[in-house]
Amino acid sequence: MQEKIREIAARVREMREIMETEQEEMARHLNIPVETYRDYEEGNADIPASVLYEISQKFNVEMGVLLTGENPRMHIYTVTRSNHGVSVERRKQYRYQNLAANFIHKRIEPFLVTVDPKPAGSEIHRNSHPGQEFNFLIEGRMKIYIHNKEIVLEKGDSIYFDSGYDHAMEALDNAPATFLAIIL
Repeated sequence: MQEKIREIAARVREMREIMETEQEEMARHLNIPVETYRDYEEGNADIPASVLYEISQKFNVEMGVLLTGENPRMHIYTVTRSNHGVSVERRKQYRYQNLAANFIHKRIEPFLVTVDPKPAGSEIHRNSHPGQEFNFLIEGRMKIYIHNKEIVLEKGDSIYFDSGYDHAMEALDNAPATFLAIIL
């Protein structure tokens, strides 16, 4: 896992250097402290999927390039078999699988996300990113924190929101929640 984090960090750093962009400029663009950005590039901290998405948008590259180091090749269709999406282990309680990493020129980023129950006493980590997001709950129950609201979703429920607002997900009932996330 740590090796994968370092590989992604190295690709992000290389892309930034190719684009002749300073770390401070990236931190401002991502609205994060420069120390946090440096930790990402040095592989000392795992880069959240939303941040990787923002970086890919800034540099006009497919997110899959940052994740795998390979250019997507498929332009008519791509099939992702069950449990074979490109794994994006971003946060302790979140597991992501990119469901279309090999499709070129995507207009969306589809992920299968599993949120594990949070340990007692741990805080909710919110994030935000440009664009919009659609989530469809496949399994379990979860609470979505967005802006100043808390919304509980049941299996089969969905939510569409402006992802520029701070948001977070929390699995309920001491069981994982799995949802389809589409980032636009």
